[in-house]
Amino acid sequence: MGLGDTQLLIPNYFYKTTWMNMLKIGLTGGIGSGKSTVAQVFEILGIPVFYADDEAKKIYDENEELKNLVIKHFGNESYTAGKLNRSYISSVVFNDKEKLDLLNSLIHPATMKLGEEWMNKQTSPYAIHEAALIFEASVNTRLDYVIGVSAPEELRIERAMKRNNASRADVSKRISLQMNEEEKLKGCDFVLVNDEQQLLIPQVLALHDKLIALANV
Repeated sequence: MGLGDTQLLIPNYFYKTTWMNMLKIGLTGGIGSGKSTVAQVFEILGIPVFYADDEAKKIYDENEELKNLVIKHFGNESYTAGKLNRSYISSVVFNDKEKLDLLNSLIHPATMKLGEEWMNKQTSPYAIHEAALIFEASVNTRLDYVIGVSAPEELRIERAMKRNNASRADVSKRISLQMNEEEKLKGCDFVLVNDEQQLLIPQVLALHDKLIALANV
């Protein structure tokens, strides 16, 4: 197969330099739902993804103003050698919802600002803001549509235990502190089921086509 033949496989929208109606899409789901896996499939399709949770980790370590606020509210143990002491912070916030809400209120403004700046630079038919707390941080108010990724709770627990090398009790505790999945999915415009029974990639491909069509409206 020559280069000319390969080019025939490239979707037509890649030849377009800008989109007048670029859609801002949210992608969310609870721990162990597989939202990051879904995000990676969209990336393979050529859609840019802003990983809010990953960016937040960088902000904790690089934003001096935020560092001072975290230390003020959570103590000097919050940082070690200039880096967020994640094990200490986790031990505090995942045992106290008020502390968790406080920490989220500190990081969300900076992450939302960065995400908005990133989104405004994109030129694809649509771009994705991937985050666990789309609704909790009111990010959805700045988006056109939100995609939710759903999976049975038992499967989510098993995935998270394996990925994080965590105990069932720890994972269950974190799930209990998150927004109820049924309530979260009610707020979503599209839902992808990642239950290892229904094929996930065909669902993503179908939704991708739908979003491309919406961007052309």
